[in-house]
Amino acid sequence: MKLQLLSDLHLETESYQPVPAPGAELLILAGDIDTTWRSFELFRGWPVPVLFVPGNHEFDGRDVDEARETLRAYVNAIGLRMLDDESVVIADAEGRRVRFVGCTRWCDFDAFGPSGRDRAMRAGGYFQKVMQATRDGEVFGVDAVRALALESRAWLANELARTGDWDATVAITHFAPSLKSADPRYGRQPGTASFCNDDEDLMPGAQLWLHGHLHCRQDYRLGDTRVVANARGHFRKGEADGFDGQRVVEVFGTP
Repeated sequence: MKLQLLSDLHLETESYQPVPAPGAELLILAGDIDTTWRSFELFRGWPVPVLFVPGNHEFDGRDVDEARETLRAYVNAIGLRMLDDESVVIADAEGRRVRFVGCTRWCDFDAFGPSGRDRAMRAGGYFQKVMQATRDGEVFGVDAVRALALESRAWLANELARTGDWDATVAITHFAPSLKSADPRYGRQPGTASFCNDDEDLMPGAQLWLHGHLHCRQDYRLGDTRVVANARGHFRKGEADGFDGQRVVEVFGTP
């Protein structure tokens, strides 16, 4: 199965026209498409099915629980399938069944282990102020983010451990599953734990892991799992240099 992967388009401020990739059987949107949600209309009538995992900025200025369900209804009406702590099995042109396991997978600030958590959470406070989101009437601060992240991780671990009638599993998260995805411009610092989780122990449950959030491209292997990110980022910062919006990733082989 051939997948077109896009993330971090930030169409609330960026000017970019997505184009279907030749040969792709599915489009994956790995979050941070548009904080206003309006640009999801660009994907209405897309020639292949579209799976969407929300990014953190899809929740900017909103209650995260209310927005989750409102966003789901919004994109579903356009014809997209939202996955957030959900999975779906889709067959490719050859009849091979692929399970897609999707969730935002918020950061739990444990990318550097429990000993680095406090520093990571202090650094993460800045990003939560930028979001200006709430949950249960309270500021969606680092403690609330960690609580939601742990709920999501528990679901993800359980789902990836399941066996069933499928030929391959693709995990889709907005937040990265490993520090190996850290943006080389900034390296590994406490704030990196707001972008990367340590989910390497979950990787045996997926043959392919797709993510967004960091405004750079990644393609590497950890054990038998291939990890790929194809974020566009902000043009004004040079982050879109080298971005290929029509890149296709193959589930059962290369490229």
